[in-house]
Amino acid sequence: MSSCALRAEELQASLGGPPVLRGVSLALHPGWTAIVGPNGGGKSTLLRVLAGLLAPHSGHVMLDGRLLADHSARERGQRIAWLAQHEAGEGSGELTVRDVVQLGRLPHLGLFAAPGPRDDAAVDAAMAATECGDWQCRRLHELSGGERQRVLLARALAVGAPVLLLDEPTTHLDPPHQVAVVRLLQRLAAAGTTVVSVLHDLPLALQADRLVVLHQGRVRAEGSAHAAEVQAALVQVFGGALSIEQVGGRLTAVPCL
Repeated sequence: MSSCALRAEELQASLGGPPVLRGVSLALHPGWTAIVGPNGGGKSTLLRVLAGLLAPHSGHVMLDGRLLADHSARERGQRIAWLAQHEAGEGSGELTVRDVVQLGRLPHLGLFAAPGPRDDAAVDAAMAATECGDWQCRRLHELSGGERQRVLLARALAVGAPVLLLDEPTTHLDPPHQVAVVRLLQRLAAAGTTVVSVLHDLPLALQADRLVVLHQGRVRAEGSAHAAEVQAALVQVFGGALSIEQVGGRLTAVPCL
């Protein structure tokens, strides 16, 4: 396996109350890692700490062998692309779809440089990957929630970062576009990107290269979705409300009704 791009070591973090992360350590390699677990387990908090958006109370994050805190904001912006949860519900004034996707190039351009051919190509490729190029001249607030989600995912892709952190990237998407996003993440991972996503949709998460089961701020298991200990941890943290089964040649989560 390729070298580790992002590493968390003994992370402790809170959001102003009791600890949300309780000693989380992870090594995140090129490939697709899905972080799963019940609500309130610390998944989104972990992703924010990995992105450098929330400082841990203790422990640290390493990016390319250096402390994340030692990287400048611009360096972090070029190396880590980020998609926040619920962002698709927020308006963006009069920005067009292309304007929004082009924001992904800011870490490379700065605030005042004009986009060049390389930036335009990155924006075009990101919109093509998320199938939003046909409405690039429309305003973001004119779009549905699912359409906005695809635009915001394109903005993250336009960065061209080697690390991609996505909090619920399939939110608001219909089933065909959920499948399209899963296939996109698989292609990015196969090409060497370190993709880390938080997903509540377990059947989708089970298609990742690796799962991290997070519960009550601690890593309960990590590894392939086919690993017996990972499947047992999933069943346990969800209180036996599901089983992991092979259906049509793929793993899926089946509710125990």
